[in-house]
Amino acid sequence: MALKDLFTKNQPKKKKYATIPTETAKSDVPEGIMTKCPSCKKIMYTKELLKNTKVCLHCGFHFQMNAKERIDSFIDEGSFVEINENMVSENPLNFPDYLEKLEKDRQKSKLNEAVVTGMGKVNGQKIVLAIMDASFRMGSMGSVVGEKITLAIEKADELSLPFIIFTASGGARMQEGALSLMQMAKTSVALKRFSNNGGLIISIMTHPTTGGVSASFASLGDYNFAEPGALIAFAGRRVIEQSIREELPEDFQTAEFLLKHGQLDAIISRIDLVEKITNILEIHQPGGEIEW
Repeated sequence: MALKDLFTKNQPKKKKYATIPTETAKSDVPEGIMTKCPSCKKIMYTKELLKNTKVCLHCGFHFQMNAKERIDSFIDEGSFVEINENMVSENPLNFPDYLEKLEKDRQKSKLNEAVVTGMGKVNGQKIVLAIMDASFRMGSMGSVVGEKITLAIEKADELSLPFIIFTASGGARMQEGALSLMQMAKTSVALKRFSNNGGLIISIMTHPTTGGVSASFASLGDYNFAEPGALIAFAGRRVIEQSIREELPEDFQTAEFLLKHGQLDAIISRIDLVEKITNILEIHQPGGEIEW
């Protein structure tokens, strides 16, 4: 018998125990440190996701962005100046609990309304910008949303600057009835006047862009772009299927489907967006040439 066997043979095996973290240890891990992609189901550090402009590092899925995140990722640092930020909705139809819901959304989103408008620079080029934010009443379009967008278009016209809009909306705001639907006509007329004066309009549709927004200013750009996988629609899928009594294609109402059928000019990943938009802004300068 080897000498080492005297110390190892017939010795009871040590039991293995699982370590259960204490409540104190659990609280040491910050909430939201990891994010799971709803598309590929892979988990990544939230910090890395934010660095990648909220685009999944594994499959390229585009997470929703709020207005502040959009400004930070798209506009030159320190160049954004907000306009008409203090405009707030009223309750013209005395819709029950509407004002209370608006106040809750203000607290939650830190915004006064579902769109942020202002002026800024993209790679040094001045623009007027409107960004819809789905965290406020699902980006629905009420009187103030329409008014802010119209005023932003008029500001672009006054300053002879390009107008860029990021759309994200559930459609017209039901609590304002026909007043909400009137914003479709008002914004469309403002864009037509701006276009007649030689203004450049770039629309970038994000997930989701639906209802009256998709049927008006979102689709009236000189360039109509979308982010990958964005839902872009007027009526809901189920409503259409029931109306025409047919089953719609799997990818119906996606950005990819619309591009295939000629309703979009391009689908642009958020990672490439600044470069592509800069190129478009440059070709609309005197002597500009496109490099796509």
